[in-house]
Amino acid sequence: MQLFYRRYGDEADQPVIILHGLFGISDNWVTYARRLAMEGFNVWTIDQRNHGQSPQSPNFNYLALTDDLFDFIDEHEIEDPIIIGHSMGGKVAMRFVLENPHLVKKMVVVDITLKSYGPRNNHKAIIQAMKSIDFDGVSSRGDVENQIKRRIPETRIRQFIMKNLHRTESDRFEWQINIEGIEPNLDKMFDGIDTINKFEKPTLFVRGGDSDYILPSDYDQIRYNFPNAEIVTIEGASHWVHVEAAEKFYTLTMGFVSGSPSWYMPENLNI
Repeated sequence: MQLFYRRYGDEADQPVIILHGLFGISDNWVTYARRLAMEGFNVWTIDQRNHGQSPQSPNFNYLALTDDLFDFIDEHEIEDPIIIGHSMGGKVAMRFVLENPHLVKKMVVVDITLKSYGPRNNHKAIIQAMKSIDFDGVSSRGDVENQIKRRIPETRIRQFIMKNLHRTESDRFEWQINIEGIEPNLDKMFDGIDTINKFEKPTLFVRGGDSDYILPSDYDQIRYNFPNAEIVTIEGASHWVHVEAAEKFYTLTMGFVSGSPSWYMPENLNI
């Protein structure tokens, strides 16, 4: 499967691959990717299958997503990349490096861990909200947002979902995300990773202080599979820590990926 991607920076620079989360797209990471590129990184942001402009498929699980990443790296001959993944993208990243530790230099995992989460009703509610839109009765993005607001009152989440809206060549609005491919496989996105494999290269886990995706009780498992992991909490941020605390997140992760000897300075980050 040939995935859609955006690339920023010089191809001679250290490659970084960014994997978005469920319902996300590569466009969510453009600002961050451009900043990294200005610091001397060759940044690839990918639309994972069934998301954005990448191909759609009824086969949607972590095995398929991890295979997609392997094929992408092979197709573009990307050597020794640093992988950054948020939520679902973080789980893809973890699975990939545990299976292919020799192919990756470092990893950053954003607000997700190895455990099984069990179904989360908020994700199902988002799908139902998206399916509820009557596109025959809309002529603008505002019309769609007014409809979806009834089911998704939280502005931040609603704006995140609205990123998936696009206008077709026939001037009709539709969701670009493949809801039909994701919905029947949604529970698979909460599967855990159970392996004795280890990734012993530098790894950073970033958790939001207001999120329950990574808890202190998860630290032992993280450090078993990732012996050189650092776990850093950005207080006051939720699951979308890279959005809600964008500057702290950039400063933290930029220092880590660049290998600065003082990359983690809590007094400067106020975390």
